[in-house]
Amino acid sequence: MKRGIKVQTMVDELGLTVLHMSEKETMQIESSDLNRPGLQLSGYYEYFTAGCVQLLGMAEMTYLYNLPENIRRERLAMYFNLPIPVVLIARNLTPPDDFIEAAKKVDVPVLMCGLTATKLTHITSTFLDKQLAPCIARHGGLLDIYGVGIFITGESGVGKSETALELIKRGHRLVADDVVEIRKTSDTTLIGSAPDVIRHLMEVRGLGLVDVSVLYGMGAVMLEKTISLCIHLEMGDVKDLDRLGLTQEYITLLGIKVPKTTIPVRPGRNVAIIMEVAAMNFRLRSMGQNAANTLDHKIMELLG
Repeated sequence: MKRGIKVQTMVDELGLTVLHMSEKETMQIESSDLNRPGLQLSGYYEYFTAGCVQLLGMAEMTYLYNLPENIRRERLAMYFNLPIPVVLIARNLTPPDDFIEAAKKVDVPVLMCGLTATKLTHITSTFLDKQLAPCIARHGGLLDIYGVGIFITGESGVGKSETALELIKRGHRLVADDVVEIRKTSDTTLIGSAPDVIRHLMEVRGLGLVDVSVLYGMGAVMLEKTISLCIHLEMGDVKDLDRLGLTQEYITLLGIKVPKTTIPVRPGRNVAIIMEVAAMNFRLRSMGQNAANTLDHKIMELLG
């Protein structure tokens, strides 16, 4: 089943003006694509995808106004008889009366915005890409550590929430605890966030629920964060652990490979500090500084 968002949601989020709103409660937008229907209004419908948002700017509106009334009515009737989810009009341009009449006959929403067509295309496309992106939920936590989105995984009871609490106390920010909703907003980007019902909440064994935004302030939380690194906590000794860090593990989420680091958890180990170092080391590697590779090259030079 395809994901979709209600037209009213887009109206509220983008601050659009409603010229006509559909009475169908099932009316949803299911595609993040936008179409400028200049060719369709001229009568050409080959390769036309009707299921996406239709955006009309100055060119389309000027063309409609310059058409003879009988031809305009015929073209609009043909256009609105297609399964169009919503029509957006840029620059607060007033459409012809027969435009609204044709939309009302088939109950297609018509919205208006004061932005230019180019800017409206950008903000609408960005909004739809985010809302309609493929989404999964995974058990774990997500924190912003030194600007790096760290996705913390591990078996239940390994200490994920307790480690996250220590990191928050050290000045880092919580995005999600226990359940992380992950969206694929592009071919290379994963955005993590918390479900609305548990946003800013943490469950700590022995204490119960803790509201981090109240306890530590709004500076200790974030609504969402790009996932850059996965840290897996594993109890006890980890077999086949690369002690030098020459090989990089990955975890695949929604078809995107995310670097993964496994940290053994034992009594006495300060996992929070290790995570801070992992985040800083990740940033160094992103800038081309890799301590393991440097050591490897030095050893090879000595042996060679």
